[in-house]
Amino acid sequence: MEQSLIPQSLAGKKILLGISGGIAAYKCADLTRRLIERGAQVQVVMTPAAKEFITPLTMQAVSGRPVSDSLLDPAAEASMGHIELAKWADLILLAPATSDLIARMRAGMGNDLLTTLILASDAPIAVAPAMNQQMYANAATQENLSVLTQRGMMIWGPAAGQQACGDVGYGRMLEPMELVAHSEDFFGPKPLQGISLAITAGPTREAIDPVRYISNHSSGKMGFAIAEAAANLGATVTLISGPVSLNTPSNVQRINVESAQQMHQVAMQQAINNQIFISCAAVADYRPSQVADQKIKKTDDSDQMQIVMVKNPDIVASVAALQEQRPFTVGFAAETQDVEKYARGKLAKKNLDMICANDVSVAGLGFNSNDNALHLYWQDGEQALETASKQQLAKQLLDIVALQYQQYSK
Repeated sequence: MEQSLIPQSLAGKKILLGISGGIAAYKCADLTRRLIERGAQVQVVMTPAAKEFITPLTMQAVSGRPVSDSLLDPAAEASMGHIELAKWADLILLAPATSDLIARMRAGMGNDLLTTLILASDAPIAVAPAMNQQMYANAATQENLSVLTQRGMMIWGPAAGQQACGDVGYGRMLEPMELVAHSEDFFGPKPLQGISLAITAGPTREAIDPVRYISNHSSGKMGFAIAEAAANLGATVTLISGPVSLNTPSNVQRINVESAQQMHQVAMQQAINNQIFISCAAVADYRPSQVADQKIKKTDDSDQMQIVMVKNPDIVASVAALQEQRPFTVGFAAETQDVEKYARGKLAKKNLDMICANDVSVAGLGFNSNDNALHLYWQDGEQALETASKQQLAKQLLDIVALQYQQYSK
């Protein structure tokens, strides 16, 4: 694609790209090119370990600027170069951010050029973690990231998948275009600035006995992507999550629940305190009427077990039925057939302001997938969102929600 056709969404923005010593450093050449294509100025700073994975010459060639890599460079420090760089940046993007760099940042160390710049700058800092999945899961790393979040740093990623060491799990650095999208969101307009938004995500678990439950295949990825995108767009976000193994997005308050009844209780408490409510959770429609106090034993005299089920409260319908302090209410409809028919039916029956329908029978979309496609319906309009990553879809969805909310609140 010709550069003239690429939107200059980062025009004039000064991004200091800090590269530390991880194999994901090889992605930084492409990341730098993509940022510059969109109008950004990129200054690369490398740690000594980073130079073992990608050369300063490569990064100088793609950035068009000399790479800074030494705190004790006499030529640069004659004019206090590290202080000048610290003042120059509109955003410091640390990619890849290894567990070592994250730990040194948490401790407030300044033992190389990059960590010194981090201490000396008042620019916003985005951290893109990249490491082995076990290193990422380590309690020390998680605590360090939590502290950085509390200090106001943005944590972008990581993603899950196959790693260079052969392991599979969370720890992969986000792909260059994902980091570009985060950068665009950071510098872009904030249509949800000043808006409070609550969202439900993930499955619920309905207990049968102390060791068994009924649930579904929801991973929570779509809801968490919406929560993250909403925070990036300026909203104050409360995430009501069923049991999932996902990290809480930056600048998002998370409330964990288990059952549909628990989620209903929290949702009703939060709905009246938020201007927008999005019901993305896959809530169990029914629950066992009685929960056994002890584990139900298998018996030799019966090949069957009957469980009487009762209906759970309808969370999104309850929110939409509020007479006072009712938020703009958005529902989700995961269907396997007649998607439009059922979605429009739920929109009207539950008195929703908008519904997001997706066909979970399509391979590679919906539950447990990283991609999705949505068709949005509201009273006097509709919009199809084509197949994309859940992060991209979340941004597109919220742009439309923001516009519809403006009409609703007039």
